[in-house]
Amino acid sequence: MLIAIIVLLALLQYMAYKPLTMKCSVKYPEQPLHKYHQNGDFILGGIASHGLFLSYAKDFTKKPLPPLPEEILPMNYQHILALAFAVKEINENPQILPNITLGFHIYNNYYNAKWTFHSTMLLTYTLERFFPNYNCNMKKKLLAVIGGLDSLTSLDMAIFLDIYKIPQLTYSPTTVMKDKSPGLPFYQMVPREDLQYEGILSLLLYFRWIWIGVVVMDTESGERFVQTVIPMFSQKGVCFAFIQKIPIPTFITNMSWMLKQGNIIYDTLRDNNKVKVILAYSESHSLGFFRFLSYLSDEEVESKHKNPLGKVWITTAQMELTSFGFQRDWDLDIFHGAIAFTFHSNHIPGFHEFIENQTPSGVTGDGFIKTFWEKTFGCLFPDTVSLSPPSFEMDMSGHSYSIYNAVYAIAHAFQNMMTSGIRVMVDGGLQLHKQSFWQTRPVSLCTPSCYPGSRKQVMDGEPFCCYTCMSYLDKTFSITDMNHCYSCTKEKYPSKNQDSCIPKDISFLSYKEPLGISLACFSLLCSTITILILRIFMIHHNSPIVKASNQNLTYMLLITLLLCFLCALLFIGQPNKVACILRQTTFSIIFSVAISCVLAKTVTVVLAFVATKPGSGIKKWVGKKLGYTFVLTGFLIQVGICTVWLSISPPIPNPDLYSETENIVLQCKEGSIIMFYCAKCYMGLLAMISFIVAFFARNLPDTFNEARFITFSMLVFCSVWISFIPTYLSTKGKYMVAVEIFSMLASSAGLLICIFFPKCYIIVLRPDLNNRQLRRQRK
Repeated sequence: MLIAIIVLLALLQYMAYKPLTMKCSVKYPEQPLHKYHQNGDFILGGIASHGLFLSYAKDFTKKPLPPLPEEILPMNYQHILALAFAVKEINENPQILPNITLGFHIYNNYYNAKWTFHSTMLLTYTLERFFPNYNCNMKKKLLAVIGGLDSLTSLDMAIFLDIYKIPQLTYSPTTVMKDKSPGLPFYQMVPREDLQYEGILSLLLYFRWIWIGVVVMDTESGERFVQTVIPMFSQKGVCFAFIQKIPIPTFITNMSWMLKQGNIIYDTLRDNNKVKVILAYSESHSLGFFRFLSYLSDEEVESKHKNPLGKVWITTAQMELTSFGFQRDWDLDIFHGAIAFTFHSNHIPGFHEFIENQTPSGVTGDGFIKTFWEKTFGCLFPDTVSLSPPSFEMDMSGHSYSIYNAVYAIAHAFQNMMTSGIRVMVDGGLQLHKQSFWQTRPVSLCTPSCYPGSRKQVMDGEPFCCYTCMSYLDKTFSITDMNHCYSCTKEKYPSKNQDSCIPKDISFLSYKEPLGISLACFSLLCSTITILILRIFMIHHNSPIVKASNQNLTYMLLITLLLCFLCALLFIGQPNKVACILRQTTFSIIFSVAISCVLAKTVTVVLAFVATKPGSGIKKWVGKKLGYTFVLTGFLIQVGICTVWLSISPPIPNPDLYSETENIVLQCKEGSIIMFYCAKCYMGLLAMISFIVAFFARNLPDTFNEARFITFSMLVFCSVWISFIPTYLSTKGKYMVAVEIFSMLASSAGLLICIFFPKCYIIVLRPDLNNRQLRRQRK
């Protein structure tokens, strides 16, 4: 017994290292309907999706009816030719795999999982004889398998290919299986699908298509697409008006229901007038089903074609512009203006001629070409027709180019493996072809864009892309389609359309603008007139009228009026620290001296008449010293007020950012408001006292009594400054300064005109009246 066990172990060890070359006698009972074989030392496998069958539903109570004849997708035949052409080029190239001939085995999966499994199993046994876990063909090795066209096909193939560790190169965007271990031989020849989503999103945002519809096939990949793009697009402001799913025609008995569902989907697309963009996603063959949307039912479809939808379709790269053979005469108006993302392709020299040479009689081993020929050209074999547009696309498509690259990748990898073992990486690309057939750019919005200066207000119960536009406040701004308003900084203001902030201009009363020039000229004119009057009085200082008007006080009043006119110039120009201090203090002191001079002249006249009465004791107070005392007292009181003002809180430059919307007004801040009003009130008190005294002295008998002129001048003075208060408070910016300057000039001119013009008239024009004795005689 022990000897028997030892011998058995020895045989097992021998069997483990000895190649299994037993002949397999089991043959699968069902052969594929379409295949394309070309012998070689090493074989490339391919799973093609050339067409599909529609069968009747099985109820397991009776024998099912046979399926309808195969409906092919003519464009997909190019995928087969691309693989054959690449193998042909490699075999003819002595630089690639010398002394080795590549062959290929291609099977059709009919977009059916059963046939996908079947065809993949046949590829692993290249003699179409297989027995699980045994290799029945040691000479013809399967290097790799290229396929499939759709993600579901690729994943079904991977189930078997992973078991045998056979490399698989897929030319469709395929999500990796959850239970698939990293490092398994599974290569994707096209870019990741999420890159397309980013490209589509960029396209939508570029054209501002934010109100779109989505149409997908009712499959697992379609649902995955919807679940991926909805949150991704919504974060960027794209809304979905509807999401429609086109049912998959599984059985012939469901076709009527499917077409009715297609009619419902068509009506949804047609009735959403605001939706101008439709995002379509599905597998490569789905465009043929999408074309059914423009028909009502399965009866007389050719006579029930509907009008174009007027929509822009955006399709992913996986959806090729392909249709079933019976749809070759159908128009594509429903897809007019479509934008299709495509996989990178390139011009391959010789491919065009290779396609033209394909005929049923000139090709050996191609089991696809007969069906293709009959379905595409509507003829019976052996009619001869050359492959040329528009019957067949001659330029290599993105999928075909991916297959072409996959063949070369396998060949180079196999060659490098036999030499240096370098691994070959294949890069894919993605191109967006520009469209030039739009007359005007389509607009796909639920609500027209909110213009600058307004914000979006989302309506209750509606998607966030449906909103009303609310106007913004005056000091806010926005750009197009903003959810919130933004306030401009203090140094800026919103533009007219409230779409940006504009820096405010610097504003102040300057010598360069008409208003500043006018006030400055008026000030200089009044100053010149004052100097002329002073000159006249000095020339005629011995005349009775000059002597009677208290000569020294008159000169002092004229000089202060001259300073009052010149003081107005301090208020013109850009404010600075020195100018702000001199403006109000100089104005207050000079005006106080001027009014004190007027008051002194009036009081002197009154006391002079009172002193002439018998027994009056006031005579000793009458004289020049009394007038000087009034002027000096008025001057010192105002100087004291201004000194306290400057010591507590002096005027300083202060830009006003708020009084004018478009300007920053440079002005002087008064500092202490209390002291400011104290200085103004003191001047007002002097003016009121002068007015009252002059009013009571207006009827005193004297040839040159000027009390009545002083009364009128003080009335003008007080009227100007009383009017100044409401006017000043109702103006803004630099015009406040202009109002103050005008009041200064007007009140000073009032004193000058009312008091001195009558005297100048007598001195210059009527010297005959400038005689005290003559005046008394006439009186």
